[in-house]
Amino acid sequence: MAKNETRRLSPAYLSADREAFDALQGITDYSPANPAYKTETIKAARDRMDDLLRDATQAEAAAAAKRDAATAGEWEFHNAMLGAKVQVNAQYGPNSDEVAALGLKKKSDYKSPTRRKPSGGAAAQ
Repeated sequence: MAKNETRRLSPAYLSADREAFDALQGITDYSPANPAYKTETIKAARDRMDDLLRDATQAEAAAAAKRDAATAGEWEFHNAMLGAKVQVNAQYGPNSDEVAALGLKKKSDYKSPTRRKPSGGAAAQ
């Protein structure tokens, strides 16, 4: 029937299928040769699809809530570590090994500023 049954159907196709099924239910003398296409069988498939879509939507909402909680946890940890780095800097000093152990640079590791010699360009003439 379908080429690729692993991809989701577009909402337009599903809407058209729902409308066609509503019209099919209105046909009183519909009696297919293949029992797989009886109205009752199709109705059961539609109901199963609705249940699965509802479950998927609820699962996506639960996953989004867990993602949001994980993000909040990440930020809580990050902010705590930023505060701890400030406290270590205040307690042990900016040039201590404890500051370096946290991944920060010691104050003495920064290059001290030097004067630049004037260039020999147009300003020197």
